[in-house]
Amino acid sequence: MDTSKYQQFAKEKLGFEFHDINLLVVALTHRSYVNEHKNSTHEHNERLEYLGDAVLELVTSDFLYRNYNQPEGVMTAWRSALVRTESIGDAGMKLGYAPLVRLSHGEKMGLERAHAVIMADCFEAVIGAIYLDQGYDTAKAFIEKHILVKIDEIIESDSWRDAKSYFQELSQKATNMTPTYRTIKDEGPDHDKTFTVAVYIGKKIYGTGIGHSKQDAQTAAAREGIKKIKTEHAKPKKA
Repeated sequence: MDTSKYQQFAKEKLGFEFHDINLLVVALTHRSYVNEHKNSTHEHNERLEYLGDAVLELVTSDFLYRNYNQPEGVMTAWRSALVRTESIGDAGMKLGYAPLVRLSHGEKMGLERAHAVIMADCFEAVIGAIYLDQGYDTAKAFIEKHILVKIDEIIESDSWRDAKSYFQELSQKATNMTPTYRTIKDEGPDHDKTFTVAVYIGKKIYGTGIGHSKQDAQTAAAREGIKKIKTEHAKPKKA
């Protein structure tokens, strides 16, 4: 295949050329594409995603340890907020590699929320590819530029707090009711399922979320719920 567009992306967006450009190609190849092109393609990005996830966690943990004198529980919550699906998926979209991601026809026609999860998985796989091709320091610089810069916003917005617990706290305070979660869709093979969950207060939906597990989907739904309930019950500003 012609890999020139991948090398161009690396040069323009990442600031270097890959020694082995096939690492970047694989990082941006979803399992569904391999299943649809078995005669020509045999490797998808899940192994690189596994490696990239570990590098991302190490770099983030090291950064928080060296820069903040906080208890372990707080730093763990901050780290989770930095590396959650929405955060890294958004970073991937801003990088602009979406047109290079190889998906099956069915995945291309899928939901926007499912694509957000795929973009996040690709981001971790790209980290894995950078680590293998360029080394730890380059992977660290990439993470610092695209992920760690968000720490001040996360601390100031309180978005690092456990979303489900925080949403329940806000719900009980505002409505005297406890949120409930319902799985409204699950799709995909057993080894790669995607769940869509809605969170309700009473009969009203306050948010929906998608994830590779029900817990992840519930957490994403709770984050939407937090935004909505804060907007609905925001105190008017004094003149």
